[in-house]
Amino acid sequence: MSDDPLLDDRPLRYVDGQLHMDAVALRDIAAAVGSPTYVYSATHIKQQIHHLKDAFSAVDHRIHYSVKANSNLAVLNLCRQQGCGFDIVSGGELSRVLAAGCDPQDVIFSGVGKSVEELDFALKAGIGCFNVESAGELQRLSARAANLKVVAPVSLRVNPDVDAGTHPYISTGLKDNKFGIPIEHALPLYQQAAADEYLHPTGIDCHIGSQITEHEPLLAALTSVLALYDALAGAGIDVEHIDLGGGMGIRYQHENALDVAAYGDSVAQTLGHRNCQILLEPGRSIVANAGVLLTRVEYLKPSPSPERPSFAVVDAAMNDLIRPALYQAWHDIVPVQRGDAAAQRDWDVVGPVCESGDFLGKSRPLALADNDLLCVCSAGAYGMVQASNYNSRGRAAEVLVDGQDFALVRRRETIDDQLRLEQFPV
Repeated sequence: MSDDPLLDDRPLRYVDGQLHMDAVALRDIAAAVGSPTYVYSATHIKQQIHHLKDAFSAVDHRIHYSVKANSNLAVLNLCRQQGCGFDIVSGGELSRVLAAGCDPQDVIFSGVGKSVEELDFALKAGIGCFNVESAGELQRLSARAANLKVVAPVSLRVNPDVDAGTHPYISTGLKDNKFGIPIEHALPLYQQAAADEYLHPTGIDCHIGSQITEHEPLLAALTSVLALYDALAGAGIDVEHIDLGGGMGIRYQHENALDVAAYGDSVAQTLGHRNCQILLEPGRSIVANAGVLLTRVEYLKPSPSPERPSFAVVDAAMNDLIRPALYQAWHDIVPVQRGDAAAQRDWDVVGPVCESGDFLGKSRPLALADNDLLCVCSAGAYGMVQASNYNSRGRAAEVLVDGQDFALVRRRETIDDQLRLEQFPV
């Protein structure tokens, strides 16, 4: 029988005391592939995409999944099957979406530091749009397009100086941030691009930050962008789309997720009579709550006194999931097999990496024993993509759950995988 849910917006349920993702017991996945392991729900990913499509049904729109959130090929292929294009920020991500079967015309290339090699790769592939972030990049793109005798579709990423009200490390729309072009400087650059035979202005891009839970900052940015859109039209430059970026916040703990239905309605009202397509670049909101990190308890170090922390040392570490150490981010941590609530005590859940900052969660009420499996929730975004080999640890395996079935979609990394890239000097 099904016990109480772990938040309605997560694909997790206890069934007879065993935690399941969709219809699969997480203990069965750990038994098959070991730990630490990332596990993703295909059903949840599809539901999130369809929910966003419904929210923006009143306007002509297109979803471009933000690859940096989770770049596993199986996840990318699933998003492609749901009709998504892709937002990339590197040549490596372009290679991934092409390997996943994406049409290059469905790719938008963002990022502040595109190299000559990356621009050439994207121009030769024939991607749909370059989100240009500086006058220097516009000049370089023109030169590379001229060299290849192709026309580059461009959209300037403008910085509207809007405070997204989020963590400073993931705020991108203020004057102090490195991203984009000050919106007041955009018109002459658009005129420069329109006069260039190797550039074709197709849109306006704006992205003010991540994990935004209220739509007012997003609408303030849209209002600024629409003023530029109207000024461009007055100058005889008719762009085809407005790219609102992503940043739609989810629920990790007690915060409210962004009301995307209200956001979509407000965008439709603010857009008014203007005939342009709205592009969206969601990442976190599609995959974060679709994923978990499975980890096993290696050792317990209970504190002899209540004023000192007790430590649960697990086999996952900051090299697997750096968000708690990097952002002090919260992830729920729950047992895969529900234990006796009366036996709970507060544990700091920590990894084996030799850093005091190596923790997944602090002061978590859990009933634990050696070898217990734990589930770190909301780990589908910015988890595996930020993993490293610190302490020469191999990166985790990845599994995709689809209904009653699951499949290994990335094998666990071995030490041989790491060593084969290195050699002694001749």
